[in-house]
Amino acid sequence: MEPTRDQVREAPKVLLHDHLDGGLRPATIVELAAEIGHALPAGDAESLGRWFAESADSGSLERYLETFDHTVAVMQTPAALTRVARECVEDLSSDGVVYAEVRYAPEQHVSEGLTLDEVVAAVQAGFDEGVAEAATAGRPIVVRQLLTAMRHQARSMEIAELSIAWRERGVAGFDIAGAEAGYPPTRHLDAFEYLQRENSHFTIHAGEGFGLPSIWQALQWCGADRLGHGVRIIDDVTVHDDGTVELGRLAAYVRDKRIPLELCPASNVQTGAAPSVAEHPIGLLTKLRFRVTVNTDNRLMSKTSMTDEMTALVEAFGYGFDEMQWFTVNAMKSAFLPFDERLAIIDEVIKPGYAALRG
Repeated sequence: MEPTRDQVREAPKVLLHDHLDGGLRPATIVELAAEIGHALPAGDAESLGRWFAESADSGSLERYLETFDHTVAVMQTPAALTRVARECVEDLSSDGVVYAEVRYAPEQHVSEGLTLDEVVAAVQAGFDEGVAEAATAGRPIVVRQLLTAMRHQARSMEIAELSIAWRERGVAGFDIAGAEAGYPPTRHLDAFEYLQRENSHFTIHAGEGFGLPSIWQALQWCGADRLGHGVRIIDDVTVHDDGTVELGRLAAYVRDKRIPLELCPASNVQTGAAPSVAEHPIGLLTKLRFRVTVNTDNRLMSKTSMTDEMTALVEAFGYGFDEMQWFTVNAMKSAFLPFDERLAIIDEVIKPGYAALRG
């Protein structure tokens, strides 16, 4: 039987690719903006939420990026960062997420004088509060930070060092994000080499907007553990007229090495990586048994949640609990968490959760 939306929401889910500044509640943005006198394109939460979704769907990169100007603007104080982080955990927990890695760029939250260290501390305080509240409510969740460096800036080594300084205090790894074209990951090779020497984990946004060269560089030059999106690996997969499938050398390498793909269906449709969820490469990549994971990217801009993403896949591809559990275990196996902790969540939370849903 096809899982119902309520069953999808109840199912334990794991989220590896979610941006803190892309998941604020519209009502929170309205309140925080009023406190600092920041002008918004809409004055009430409902209209503002609609504006974010329409802007993200506009097909204009400039308008899409403008949406982040407003979320980042209201995330410049410890109190605001802590609130946003706490609400993020609350929203994920109520959506059935049991493990999440939430990323953001500390360098974008220092315009009012905060140090990078103070930014990370404020976010961690919010995560800790949210985790405690979720446990009290009977919806336990584990949350870790991923610290992102902007690929068009020159602070990646600084952020990499910050991630190492905080890795025993809530930070699980490192990421780079931003426009791929013209800003290859190799510009930040020193940061990646430093992280490798420190035995640390990192993911790289690649294969979303620029295609196979960005994936190749992220893996073979920079040593990424995971691919942020990575959806364009499909460009190296050929489906012949007789239905047989041929993998190019890069695609074969990605599959053979079990390199996780942090796929974000709703977001990928918005950015043009797929014409629709039903035509998203996730269908073929799942059939071919790549290490596929399902993610939200920006919950506000894409007006989505893990329940929405999973439900859309259930409806588009006829997936059932087996596929949902497979995606979830894939993600947990790929998390930047110690092996024994990953295994415990799989064996004690995910498998029993799906067994209960199957009845």
